[in-house]
Amino acid sequence: MIFQATQLDDVWLIEPECHHDSRGFFARTWCRDELAALNLDIDTAQESISYNRARGTLRGLHFQCAPYQETKIVRCIDGAIWDVIVDLRRESSTYLRWQAFELTAQNMASLYIPKGFAHGFQSLTDHARVSYRISTPYVPSAGRGYRFDDPAFGIIWPERVTEISERDREWADFERETSTA
Repeated sequence: MIFQATQLDDVWLIEPECHHDSRGFFARTWCRDELAALNLDIDTAQESISYNRARGTLRGLHFQCAPYQETKIVRCIDGAIWDVIVDLRRESSTYLRWQAFELTAQNMASLYIPKGFAHGFQSLTDHARVSYRISTPYVPSAGRGYRFDDPAFGIIWPERVTEISERDREWADFERETSTA
């Protein structure tokens, strides 16, 4: 696995090293020892998948508040997504900065997102499927979010939003909401 540092503290883009032969290829997408060697959280409490029927579907920006904060490893397994994270850790040198990553079934890249980040994505194709490896079980009462178009972050989304849940549309803006991840 190839670990690439990103513009945000403690976030890693993980690319598989494909070994090709006449049958196709083989690649590891998760390795406890390689993650641990970088002092990354290797606990997995649950694995989830989301299916996004239409291009332009937006999910997020989501996080869980303490003590249920999540580390996530996110990968697009069908289609393509524009994956966005926002650093909500007040002590971080990249506090309130965001970065986007194009994750596709073709590039097979994963994104390691540590605790303290809001996460969301927009599907760039119809029928996009996203796999999440998550360190902490989902606790509905700890679930929080911010609006995808929150002016405090200034995220530039690549597509017009075609589908979004009522809940995601109605999250408070960061300035009005003081809970952090």
